[in-house]
Amino acid sequence: MPILAVGTDLVSIPRIRGVYTRHPVRFLERHFTAVERAYCLSKPDPAPSLAARFAAKEAFQKCWPEPHGWREVWVEMEGRRPVLRFAPRIQARMREAGWVAHLSLAHEREHALAVVVIEQVDAREKT
Repeated sequence: MPILAVGTDLVSIPRIRGVYTRHPVRFLERHFTAVERAYCLSKPDPAPSLAARFAAKEAFQKCWPEPHGWREVWVEMEGRRPVLRFAPRIQARMREAGWVAHLSLAHEREHALAVVVIEQVDAREKT
């Protein structure tokens, strides 16, 4: 199963915290789905989780052949594992091409990091 693309992005948590503090409603509604907002706002400090999700969207864009909207790609949790979810048009294209996206997130005091890998799956494994 060949790797087709790798995207990474590093985001400043203080920068995200600043935008979120100045324009909380506009920032959250423009960039994040309801699922992402609920998850991040459940944290004592939502900024690291917001920054990691922002980085995930940017990292995926570096792999994807065309522009997409902020809320057309989002992060959900499967247990403790973050996974990318997609709007119908992106999901359909991924399925048609036999592509699967893998996501890894990390954050520490100052930065959040996302790595996205798009892999070609064998035609027999398409869902």
